[in-house]
Amino acid sequence: MSINEKSRAYGAQKSSIREISAYAAARKAEIGAERVYDFSLGNPSVPAPDAVRASIERSLALPASQLHGYTPAAGLPAAREAVAASLRRRFGDAAAEAGDIYLTCGAAASLSITFNAIVNPGDEVVVIAPYFPEYRVWIETSGATCVEVLADQRTFQIDVDALAAALTERTKAVVVNSPNNPVGSVYSRSNLTALAQALHEAERRFGTAIYLVSDEPYREIAYGAEVPWVPSLYDRTIVCYSYSKSLSLPGERIGWVLVPPTNPEHDELVLAVAGSGRKLGFVCAPALFQRVLMDCVDCPSDVEAYARNRRALTEGLARIGYEFIEPEGAFYLWVKALEPDAEAFFERAKGFELLPVPSTSFGCPGWVRVGYCVSYETIVSSLPAWEQLAATYR
Repeated sequence: MSINEKSRAYGAQKSSIREISAYAAARKAEIGAERVYDFSLGNPSVPAPDAVRASIERSLALPASQLHGYTPAAGLPAAREAVAASLRRRFGDAAAEAGDIYLTCGAAASLSITFNAIVNPGDEVVVIAPYFPEYRVWIETSGATCVEVLADQRTFQIDVDALAAALTERTKAVVVNSPNNPVGSVYSRSNLTALAQALHEAERRFGTAIYLVSDEPYREIAYGAEVPWVPSLYDRTIVCYSYSKSLSLPGERIGWVLVPPTNPEHDELVLAVAGSGRKLGFVCAPALFQRVLMDCVDCPSDVEAYARNRRALTEGLARIGYEFIEPEGAFYLWVKALEPDAEAFFERAKGFELLPVPSTSFGCPGWVRVGYCVSYETIVSSLPAWEQLAATYR
């Protein structure tokens, strides 16, 4: 075959989340959007802050060469400094400098760049299941093997003992995602501290360096839980971030990679991140939204809108009798399927126009992810359908 077989295979193996979203769009066209309960995509229903529009309108007055022209590969110096200054205000003077920041086309680019910056053929990258399924694609295409370790199935915190047992001399990195997609759990400070200790012990045992990749697009969406700053707990941390959720800008593809100054390989990693961006073609993140970051980097997320949805969904499903993990962050509810086969449960849910995502997509059996970033009205109007679905199992 003359084409790249791996690329063809990834194209043929569709994302379950995207497939369900496409099905939802087709059903909405057939029977009306108000009759379809689409909980598939993490697509914020909360509008972007007014400051985003104001920033865009100000930028539109710039000369075209500035507004639409190339920026430096790593981003505008002023935009990188705006991000770094925000991190210093929030997490301390040692959090970041402008040169530690590489602006990217969203979280997907941030993670792809990071994996390609640190991985060599034959390396392993550990993910904590359930996990965002694209991690596997980005890890494998960087040349590494994706190793799954189940989270604690009661609390969905990191099972540190299980993770420590999975570490080998080939382990190059561990990925943590907190607040977590798909569960909504927030890893506690004690849980992350135990993980850091396990990684340091493995480094000493194997004589290797293990990176901790902290994927944080939901950092700003938490419901009272502390979201620890991971670089303060483990030195070899690399942070990946996106404004898709915090500023409701998923389609604009803007984010960053941070190599914290505390990372022992800082100088080499900064070069590797820049080289990885060059290698992958992720240079010069969208210029207009680099300028938006300069104005809006500290804009708060509308967490209360998601908290209201969370209350309506959890209280409604609890009344019906569903089991779920109480989410501490993000905007997903991890609901126990009413039969062991999550795919079969999903197919039955489809009959009531309920469209969650089965947990097999996330590397874990027996659950579904319900995205409550939809409108409040969608959640409330879906509850009778959830009741009818449960009744078929009684």
